[in-house]
Amino acid sequence: MTITHRVADNPRLKQLIHYLLIPKGQARPRWWVSWFVNPFIHKKGKGARICRSARLDVLPFRKFELADHATIEDFCVINNGVGDVTIGPSSRVGISSVVIGPVRIGTQVIIAQHVVISGLNHSYESLDKPIRLQPPTSRCVVIEDECWIGANAVITAGVRIGKHSVVAAGSIVTKDVPPYSVVGGNPARLLKAYNPESQSWEKVRPQPVS
Repeated sequence: MTITHRVADNPRLKQLIHYLLIPKGQARPRWWVSWFVNPFIHKKGKGARICRSARLDVLPFRKFELADHATIEDFCVINNGVGDVTIGPSSRVGISSVVIGPVRIGTQVIIAQHVVISGLNHSYESLDKPIRLQPPTSRCVVIEDECWIGANAVITAGVRIGKHSVVAAGSIVTKDVPPYSVVGGNPARLLKAYNPESQSWEKVRPQPVS
């Protein structure tokens, strides 16, 4: 049995380790984890940059990877507490954006300012507990290569944004976005799609993304 399995099967040990890593009721790891553990566990590629004021709520027991020449801008928050976060080569997470795992971001992705991408939800069904104390659920968000996510957009758990697609500023994306398309609105609807026959981007009658 591995150490991970032993911890998972022992609630008291699990609680102790969690306490040592994170103060009770908080998301940010203790300073010694950020300084002396995470740098040796999480992968940061050549030329990758994390701006000084970015907040990394990342823990050693889940993956956080920043590939070559990727950038996390100032005032961003990255959280891998309930799921892995991977950011592909030459992708950029814009100022004050929030990424809560599980999230996979591909290559050459532009994420503008104040974007929220979250693979996390909270259970709420029980009336005997506050929602804050009910267990979280998670579904991975995938943003494929070469996408552009506009400012103030929100991408919810389980959504896949297809390759070379655009999410307009201020959009709320709750369903998958096809590759080579433009979506916008609340909830996001399909506005344009690339037609390989005419080799042009064509407007379509607004329709919900599938």
